[in-house]
Amino acid sequence: MAVGAVLVAVLTWAVLRVEVPYVAFAPGPTVDTLRTDTGKPGGDEIITVTGVDNSRSKGQFRMVTVSVIDHPLLIDALWYWISDDYAVVPREFVYPPDKSEKDIEKESKEQFASSQESAETVALRELGCPVHVVASGFTKNSPLAGKLHKGDELRRIDGKPVTSVTRMRALLDRDPKRQRTVTYLRGGRPGTVKVAPADSPKELFGLFLKQRQPCRYDVKFDTDVQKIGGPSAGLIFALTILDKAEPEDLTGGLRIAGTGEIDDEGKVGPIGGVPQKLLAAKRDGAKVFLTPKGNCAEAAANDPGGLTLVEVATLDDALSALRTMREGGRPRLCHA
Repeated sequence: MAVGAVLVAVLTWAVLRVEVPYVAFAPGPTVDTLRTDTGKPGGDEIITVTGVDNSRSKGQFRMVTVSVIDHPLLIDALWYWISDDYAVVPREFVYPPDKSEKDIEKESKEQFASSQESAETVALRELGCPVHVVASGFTKNSPLAGKLHKGDELRRIDGKPVTSVTRMRALLDRDPKRQRTVTYLRGGRPGTVKVAPADSPKELFGLFLKQRQPCRYDVKFDTDVQKIGGPSAGLIFALTILDKAEPEDLTGGLRIAGTGEIDDEGKVGPIGGVPQKLLAAKRDGAKVFLTPKGNCAEAAANDPGGLTLVEVATLDDALSALRTMREGGRPRLCHA
């Protein structure tokens, strides 16, 4: 019996030490994007805005992250499963079998780079620098080949302004079967061209487009921050750029965390890992959490306490909520 008990104990321990095909999400580090990157000796600015004397705010904007624990041991996975601080999901949820880990890492980095570009686009527009959408080429059989030239700036679709490629796509998707009137600018002179429904099955009329945004401000991101992946820092990046460029302290002296993917039109989209990001924000002293509207119910259901969960659907919503808090008011909050 003694030998059997020892064998059972050894086998149980061995089983508990086996790696399992799951992934655990844990609260990750948070970073104050208004300050320096404390992970480097001497520190570099996460975001630098030139063309203006950067203002210094008393509060913080904290980017929140989720740590991914891959192939946990069974004993650890069991603990993660019963703990409220972690989420455990099958590994294929994060690493689909049809994609390699390098593919997923590359996609995550591309999403992070895109979040920076969109944050810069919407912040500079808010600072008075409009986006110019310019034709840079044409696909084969494009209905606008020969009617538009390379370098033409697209100004309006059916009288509605084209403020970004994202906006143009939205305008065309609303009613793809109707005739379109495209207003453009060529060499400073306006012109119009009509596109019949039968001529326009191609996405974006078969145009290759570029966005130009001349501005006196220049935004640079610290290359070391590229170690982080995913699109969810877009909202905080946009607010950081605005806070550095404008003399007013947007934080109102508060330690503000937040998350949310942002597009070129300033819309804030939902993201994953909200419960863990809330815990990370609270751990690092945040008092306010800017929450995408699409994540509000989830955030309210996993509220760790001590955080004001503010609902935002756009960059304008976030700026309005911050203004309301600076004036002592109550912003729109998340509810379960």
